Amino acid sequence: VRHRTPEEIKQAQDVDVTSLPDKEGDDKRVKKAEWLIVVGICTHLGCVPVGQKSTEERGEYDGWFCPCHGSHYDSAGRIRKGPAPKNLTIPPYEFVSDTKVKIG
Repeated sequence: VRHRTPEEIKQAQDVDVTSLPDKEGDDKRVKKAEWLIVVGICTHLGCVPVGQKSTEERGEYDGWFCPCHGSHYDSAGRIRKGPAPKNLTIPPYEFVSDTKVKIG
C-alpha cells in the first residue's frame, strides 16, 4: 500500500499508455488516486521488488525495482523496463470508510 504524493500521481497519469509493455492507465489501477494498492511480487519470476520504503531504490521510474533481474516499475506499479511481462497485480480491495481499506 503506497500513499502517493501529488507529484507521483501526476507522473503516473501523464504517461502515454501506448508506450507501456502492459498497457494500463493509472485510472484503471486505483480507486482513489492517492492510494495505490498492489501485490509486491515481481511478475517475472516472483521476486520481491524494493521501493516500499523511501530509503530503498525505486528504479528509474520512481516506483519499485526488482534487483534480482532488473525490472523497473513506475509509481502506478506498471512495468516500464526489464524482463517482467506484466504490471504488479492489483488485489481485490474496497474502501470501507475514509480511514479503512479491506484487501482480499
